[in-house]
Amino acid sequence: MMNTLIPFICLAFGAAINWRGLPAPMLKAFDIATNAALIMLMAVIGLNIGISPQVMGNLGTIGLNCLIISLAAIAGSVLLVCFAEATVMPLEKIRLQLAEENAHNAGENASDTSAESQTESSFSPLIILMPACIVIGIIAGYFWLQDMSRSILDTVLTVSLIFLYTGVGVSLGENKEVFQYMKRLGARVLFMPAAIFAGCIIGGFISGLLLGLPLSYSVISASGMGYYSLTGAFMTESFGIEAGTYGFIVNVSRDVFTVALLPLLSKISKGSPIASGAAGCMDTMLVPVTRAVGPELGMVALISGTILTFVVPVWLPVVGAVL
Repeated sequence: MMNTLIPFICLAFGAAINWRGLPAPMLKAFDIATNAALIMLMAVIGLNIGISPQVMGNLGTIGLNCLIISLAAIAGSVLLVCFAEATVMPLEKIRLQLAEENAHNAGENASDTSAESQTESSFSPLIILMPACIVIGIIAGYFWLQDMSRSILDTVLTVSLIFLYTGVGVSLGENKEVFQYMKRLGARVLFMPAAIFAGCIIGGFISGLLLGLPLSYSVISASGMGYYSLTGAFMTESFGIEAGTYGFIVNVSRDVFTVALLPLLSKISKGSPIASGAAGCMDTMLVPVTRAVGPELGMVALISGTILTFVVPVWLPVVGAVL
C-alpha cells in the first residue's frame, strides 16, 4: 500500500490547479494521461501476478478455493452495502437530490440533468481494456518477464498512482458538487467501510464452511479486503506457507474481480463497486471504481478504502488469535 498521505496530497494538488477551470486542451491532456496511467496500472497488477511463483504455482491446487473465497467476500460486502444504501446510507438519492437542486439553481430542468447523466454513463472502451491489460500482464509476466525486478514494478505502480490521483483531483476541481455531496452525506459515510468489513467476514465464514476449509484460512484471507501483501505475510508467519498462499491469492483475486465485474456491480447499486474494491479503494482500485461511480462517490471510495487499510493491520492479529 502507498504512503497514506500521497493520495490526499495528489488529490488536493489536482483540485487546486483546476479549481478556477483549466483550458479544454489541458483537460483533454489530463484525461489522456490518466487513461494511459490506468492502463499501465492494470498491466502492472497483471505482471505482479504473472511473476509470482506463489500465485501461479498454486493455481491448479488451491486456486479454485481462493477464487470462491474472494467472490464470497465480495458478495458479502456488496449485499451489506446494498442493505445500508436502502436504509441508512442513500447514496444515489442524495446524488439525485443535489443534481436537481443544482439544476434548479442554474435554471435548468431535470430532464437535461437526466440526459447528461445518461451521456456520462455511456460505454467506455476502458471497461474492456482494464481486464484485458491485467490478462496481458499475467501472460507476459509468466512466460517472458519472470526475472523482472519487483522494485521496478513498484516504481511504475507508484508513478502510475500519482498520475491517477492527480487526475482524480482535477476531476474534483471541475465537479465541486463533490464537496456538497460529502457534506450532505456526513457521518453516514462510515457505514460504507463497516458494511464492507462485516460482509468480508461473513463471506469468508460461509465459504470456509462450504469448502470444508479451516476458518483460519477462509475468514482471515477474506478479512484482508484486498490488502494482499500484509495478509499473505501475516498468514504465512502465523499458519504456514499454504495459509499464506490463500491470503495472497484471495486478495489479489479481489482486485482482478473488481475490475472485471465493474459493469455488473455498477448496475447493482452505486455503492457496489466501492464494496468490491474494499481497502484497494485507497490506491489501485480508486480510479477504476471512481470511473464507474462518479466523482462524488469516488471520494466516498477513498475515505472507505483509507479506513479499511488502517483496520486490516489491527484486525488480522485479533482474528488470528481467535481462530
